[in-house]
Parts: sequence; C-alpha cells; structure tokens
Amino acid sequence: MPLLTDADISRIVEMAWEDRTAFEAIEVQFGLNESAVIALMRLQMKPSSFRMWRKRMAGRVTKHAALRGTKLLRHRATQTRQ
Repeated sequence: MPLLTDADISRIVEMAWEDRTAFEAIEVQFGLNESAVIALMRLQMKPSSFRMWRKRMAGRVTKHAALRGTKLLRHRATQTRQ
C-alpha cells in the first residue's frame, strides 16, 4: 500500500462513498485496488458504518467501470446542452 497522507485518506473515503466514483478511478489516482480500498474503509470507519457502506456498495454497477454503461461515463445535468 502506498504511503498516504491524511488528506489522501479523507479523499479516498469520500470517493468510496460516492455512487458514481468507480473503484478503478481510485486505483488510477491513489494506486489502491478495490480490496485495498475495502481494507482502508474497514480501518477508517466504525464497524457499523463499514457494514452499512459494504451493504450499499454490494451489487452497485456504478462502482465498477467495466459494468457501467456508456451513459454513466460522465455526470451531466439533464437540462444542460449537449
């Protein structure tokens, strides 16, 4: 696991909680694969919060780039011009 600052850890936790941020994006930015992110979340969160996060992430298509459709590549408001 690479050396991470407190700011890095905070950002990783934030990105892991976001529905639209894929684990691959965290890996590209911080060098942590999905299992490393899960281990980090386990260390940084209370057990009940970690269980809630894991339950929420289970089966979520948007957390894996390979499972996402092309419609989810970029967030854009529906009223924004194309």
